[in-house]
Amino acid sequence: MNAHEIDYHIYGEEMQYVEIELDPQEAVVAEAGTFMMMDQDIKMDTIFGDGSGQDNSVLGKMFSAGKRLLTGESLFMTAFLNIGQGKKQVSFASPYPGKIVPIDLSEKGGKFICQKDAFLCAAKGVSVGIEFSKKLGRGFFGGEGFIMQKLEGDGMAFVHAGGTMAKKTLAAGETLRVDTGCIVGFSQTVDYDIEFIGGIRNKVFGGEGLFFATLRGPGTVYVQSLPFSRLASRVWAAAPRGGGKDKGEGSILGGLGDLLDGDNRF
Repeated sequence: MNAHEIDYHIYGEEMQYVEIELDPQEAVVAEAGTFMMMDQDIKMDTIFGDGSGQDNSVLGKMFSAGKRLLTGESLFMTAFLNIGQGKKQVSFASPYPGKIVPIDLSEKGGKFICQKDAFLCAAKGVSVGIEFSKKLGRGFFGGEGFIMQKLEGDGMAFVHAGGTMAKKTLAAGETLRVDTGCIVGFSQTVDYDIEFIGGIRNKVFGGEGLFFATLRGPGTVYVQSLPFSRLASRVWAAAPRGGGKDKGEGSILGGLGDLLDGDNRF
């Protein structure tokens, strides 16, 4: 294996955290802000890019960091290395209520595609890069733009799903339609595109956006019931503004009001 072979255990129900067990000289890389706790003999180091070691030149490291910048992430990641003699543990927590999903990349053909903010941590040696959309419809209206995140290698990676997570295994040619924000990730064999929702009533009064994602098998798709964008928009809509007046959940305008004030989801 090119990636470090790590053991793990996931704790909790609604607010989960993953505990990674590291043998001596094993390491794990994580997004900034996900760290929870670690044992004494674990060394923490900030690194450029993902630390996968595929190109250790200065230019290679800058390119790796630049790819992360395109996905909206920090230029830096944090590596946690066990410098002690025995097994040590380091833990990483979910950023909001949901489930932590372990992804064994060796079982996914060495590649897994996910939302830009889904990645939590991975064994050192896993490459965290970008996946460009080759379809204009998907790029403009897919909710994720032209760029998604791809995890490559043969080690373990961990992604986060908001709310309850559903795992769907699609047969060849089988299609699943999903709200664009509810996609966590999918295997590289899945064909991902965007479909327009027809009908004027659906467009104006449906309240579900104008597009949904179509995922065609074969492959595995992970879906979340509570994407962070949906949670944030509900909190923002409920927050009093302009003297505390709000049209409220039961407003007769409903989705039309959101459409007129620009709060529609594509």
